[in-house]
Amino acid sequence: METLTLQPAEPDAGKRVDAWLAGQMDGLTRSAAQRLLEDGRVVLDGKPLAKNYRLTGKEALTVSLPDPEPLDAVPQDIPLDVVYEDADVIVVNKPKGLVVHPAPGHPDGTLVNALLYHCGGSLSGVGGALRPGIVHRIDRDTSGLIIAAKNDFAHQALAAQLQDHSLARTYECIAAGGFREDRGTVDAPIGRHPADRKKMAVVPGGRPAVTHWEALARYPGFTHLRCRLETGRTHQIRVHLAYLGRPILGDAVYGKPAPGLQGQCLHAAGLRFVHPRTGEAVELRCPLPEEFQAQLRRLAARA
Repeated sequence: METLTLQPAEPDAGKRVDAWLAGQMDGLTRSAAQRLLEDGRVVLDGKPLAKNYRLTGKEALTVSLPDPEPLDAVPQDIPLDVVYEDADVIVVNKPKGLVVHPAPGHPDGTLVNALLYHCGGSLSGVGGALRPGIVHRIDRDTSGLIIAAKNDFAHQALAAQLQDHSLARTYECIAAGGFREDRGTVDAPIGRHPADRKKMAVVPGGRPAVTHWEALARYPGFTHLRCRLETGRTHQIRVHLAYLGRPILGDAVYGKPAPGLQGQCLHAAGLRFVHPRTGEAVELRCPLPEEFQAQLRRLAARA
């Protein structure tokens, strides 16, 4: 059982505690927050709170989360855009909207379910029952290249490359705002947002995070960037660009939604790794999705 201490801020005064809780924790719906309250798992000064309690903005709430119910990942016949595959690894061009692995709220219909079907169960067990073969992940609304291991030997080798940065990942995105320089680096630690646990933020004491960026094209009010990850923190590129005051186009969490866009305009365009079996360098690229290209055409027409 995990225990959290959550502290509302003054702007939260007057909000119902169930609605506020649902906005603070990943994957927690309002009905799930109400169940926590009904079960006496949300406590203030030693006393359980009612679900209709109104916050003052000065509380320190103790939340006891129940252990998650076990989930099983099952094979599902979901189409995959396979970019590279052999006996050890598979690289897929993940479409926007596809969740990588099962989790509360997304028990199936994920990339893992598709991989289990496609690979016939031949995925590494290092990632556990819900993340077989998964070496790294990308967000649901980010498209592009993701690699999975078909056996434990390949998984351990690729995980080591991820740690020593020899597994290189490059992304392309459209940032809202201009850049004076042609290239640069954001070196800023990332951790949970102090006021909103669903978000990440640049925070003192966060985990080291380094993003290298390069301007590919400039448009009025926007910049087409290539970004290379030196580390792999949750939402890293999105957080770092928002930290610069230039959030990714369509990013409703760290910027604002864009008409006609489902989520952020961010694509994992390139992947380079050393093959765990042969020792040879493998470099892969996949084209920008049509939605991304349409945004570039729209911006070019306005220039």
